[in-house]
Amino acid sequence: MTTDHEAVRELLGAWAVGALMPGDERTVAPHLADCDPCAAEATRLRAVVRHLDGPPVAEGPAPTADRGLALALRTRPAVPRTAAHAAPYAAAVSGLRALLGELDEHGPWGTPVVHGWNVHDTVAHLLAADEPLAVRLGLRAPGPWDGVDGAPWRAAWASRTEEVLRRERGRTPAETIASWQDQATALLSAPEAYDPELAGRATELMGVRLPLADHFLVRAFEAWVHTDDIGRALDRPVPPPLSPHLWQLVRLAVRILDLALGPKAPAVALTVAEAGDEVSWVLGSGAEPVSAELVLGPVDFCLLMGGRVDPAEVPRGISGSESVADQVMARAASLAWL
Repeated sequence: MTTDHEAVRELLGAWAVGALMPGDERTVAPHLADCDPCAAEATRLRAVVRHLDGPPVAEGPAPTADRGLALALRTRPAVPRTAAHAAPYAAAVSGLRALLGELDEHGPWGTPVVHGWNVHDTVAHLLAADEPLAVRLGLRAPGPWDGVDGAPWRAAWASRTEEVLRRERGRTPAETIASWQDQATALLSAPEAYDPELAGRATELMGVRLPLADHFLVRAFEAWVHTDDIGRALDRPVPPPLSPHLWQLVRLAVRILDLALGPKAPAVALTVAEAGDEVSWVLGSGAEPVSAELVLGPVDFCLLMGGRVDPAEVPRGISGSESVADQVMARAASLAWL
C-alpha cells in the first residue's frame, strides 16, 4: 500500500516546476510543513529548477529544511547563454552539477547506478560520451574511438568507454567531475553552441548523420538520462527537463526513430501528448494507410528511447494493430546506447 509520505515524494518533481494539480497541491503543502525529509527534498528540487534558469515556478510557502543547499545552488555559476539548440545541454549539465554538488568526497560514489557502473563510473562514462562531439568541434585531437581508423562505431565506442572507465577509476571522483565539467564547458563555449548556422552543418557521430545542432541535443538527452539514473540510485528525484527542452528532445527522438524504422515499415501515427501539448507524426511508409495509432507521454517516450523502461510497461494508448504498435515500441527501446 502506498503511504502518504510515498505519494508526496512521487509528486515533488511536479511541485518543483509548479505543475501540481489543485488537488495534489492540497496534499503536498501540509505534508511539507510537517515532514523535514520531504521538505528538504522539495527545497533541493526547486533549487535545481531555478538553477536551470527556466521560467519562474509557482511560489508557495518555502520548506524550512536544507537552506544551506538552496543557498549553495543559487550561488553556483549560471547556465551559459547558448542558442536554442544547445540550451537543453547547458541545462542538463547544470542539473547534474547541482546533483553531484550535494555529495562530498566521502559520499556514495560507489552506489550502483546502471550497466554495472557506480556514480563515479557514470560521470566517467559521460566524459567519454562527450568526446566525439568535442573532436568534431576541434576541441581535442581525434582518436580511434572517433572511428578514424575505420572500426565500426559501436566497437570503437565500447572500447573507448572501457578505456576511460579504467583511467578514471584510478582518479578521485572530484578529478573525474572536474574533467567532465571542463569538457562540457568547452562544448558550450564553442562557436557552434551559439551560431545556428554553424550548428546546421551535418556530421556523423555515433553511427548517425545529423546536424551539429542535433548532436548537442543528443548530448543533452544522455546527460539528463544519466542524471536521472544517478538520482534514482541515490533516492533523489530528478525533475524532467524544462518543457521547451523536453519537446526538443522528443522531436529529436522521433526523427531518429523514423530513420530507424525506414520508409518500408508499416505506417504508424505517433502522438506525444501531455497537459494540453500534443504533437503527431506518421512514421514508416508514407504510401500506405496507417496501421496503428500510438499515444505516449513525452517523458515516457524519451525514457523508452533511452532504454530505461520496458516497452510492455510504458503507459500508452493504442488503436488499430497492437502488434504493429508493439513493434514500434520495441524498435524504439532497441535504439538505446546510453
